Amino acid sequence: MDISFLGGPAPQRGVGVVAPFDFALDRELWRWVPDEVSLHMTRTPFVPVEVSLDLARLVSEHETLGEAVRTLNAIAPEVVAYACTSGSFVGGVAGERAMCEAMTWAGAVPSVTTSGALLDALAELGVRRLALVTPYTVSVTRALEAYIAEAGVTVTGCAFMGLTRHIWKVPYRDVAEMARRAVPAEGAADALFISCTNLPTYDVIPQLEAELRIPVISANQVTMWAALRRLGTRAVGPYQALTDPSARTGPAVPGPAGPAVADMPGVTDGPETEQQQEGWT
Repeated sequence: MDISFLGGPAPQRGVGVVAPFDFALDRELWRWVPDEVSLHMTRTPFVPVEVSLDLARLVSEHETLGEAVRTLNAIAPEVVAYACTSGSFVGGVAGERAMCEAMTWAGAVPSVTTSGALLDALAELGVRRLALVTPYTVSVTRALEAYIAEAGVTVTGCAFMGLTRHIWKVPYRDVAEMARRAVPAEGAADALFISCTNLPTYDVIPQLEAELRIPVISANQVTMWAALRRLGTRAVGPYQALTDPSARTGPAVPGPAGPAVADMPGVTDGPETEQQQEGWT
């Protein structure tokens, strides 16, 4: 059969993604990406350290990031994103900017980081008061609060889980419960940020926006939003205030019979772990 009439594949634009060695949510990143864009993933080398400030520093060293970006140069992405929240806020605002410079120098393309993208998203949405959800320990959570405060944004509430491993296994139900604790009443914050690129969030964002009546943004969401914006294109995220401007005019409702958090894929009724019970603030 002659299939020459099909021609070649459609042109693709590339986003290079540098992730920590333990990143497990490649598929979630792809959900924000339009069909004409490809993600090209690479990871930092393994280090035998659990999630902590020490790990954040190790996976964000400029030499490590530069080498990761250089592995992407052969496929010539148009922008490079460092998909790690703690690794990009651990050095403060100046440290995040220095990471972008190091990655841009190594790849000769624009670079973004998750924490830098967070600040851009807060500016886009006009957020001055922010509530936080994190899976981290108290020390890592406090470092995030300090980063946000340095950028001139007030943290109004926070819930954290105290986890040091297997963060990608946290179900949506637990994320939703943390969100309710971080935003206990309407008007308590201008927006909610769910931190950590290893914490699943895509499906829970519209439901939480409808319930809390504020924009809900997450680490993976802001990373893809910022990288794709550098390409002049939009992230795919219906009923999410950051990626869908029509959702900013009122509560984000996923249709007349939108799914409840408990009915979403990946949600379980499992009991809280001891770390979760002790980690709420």
